[in-house]
Amino acid sequence: MKLPLALLGVIGAATVSGLGAWALSRVGIHQGYSPEQPIAFSHTIHAGQNKVPCLYCHFGARTSRHAGIPPLSVCMNCHGILEKQTVEIEKLKEAVQQQSPVRWIKVHSLPDFVYFNHSQHVLSGVACQQCHGPVETMDRVKQAAPLTMGWCLQCHREHAKIPATEFERATLSLAHKQKPVAGLDCASCHY
Repeated sequence: MKLPLALLGVIGAATVSGLGAWALSRVGIHQGYSPEQPIAFSHTIHAGQNKVPCLYCHFGARTSRHAGIPPLSVCMNCHGILEKQTVEIEKLKEAVQQQSPVRWIKVHSLPDFVYFNHSQHVLSGVACQQCHGPVETMDRVKQAAPLTMGWCLQCHREHAKIPATEFERATLSLAHKQKPVAGLDCASCHY
């Protein structure tokens, strides 16, 4: 009688552990998150209809870890001279006039133990849509991808080049300068 009880205990513990691990693996996943912003900003109008490139507004993505929210002065490059006024543009102009920051709500968040560098991805030729989805069709931005470790690794595996020969290992640094390689080691994203 003791053996079946012990077996039930082991099975129960394994089940609880498995469910706990699954629940923890879902922590921080906000796929589909689409908060209402203090100023309604349509990427459909800006990036879609008007074809404003992502990097015009999010210029930090070229040189920085963060793409960042554009300063209001970037918005005013166009909206300072456009005649068409809407309630949302009036909110923008009021914030500029009062020199008060707009309290945008962050959409894409990664855990603190993950290091993601936008510039590495931009300079490698990764399209913004690959991680952020078809932003140019979004009236309100949403997190399109799960941004989990497994999701990122899938892309890194597809773009990784592991040197097979001694010659490739010796010349990898030269090749790396010509075409960046997606790292698969833990330190690529966790340091």
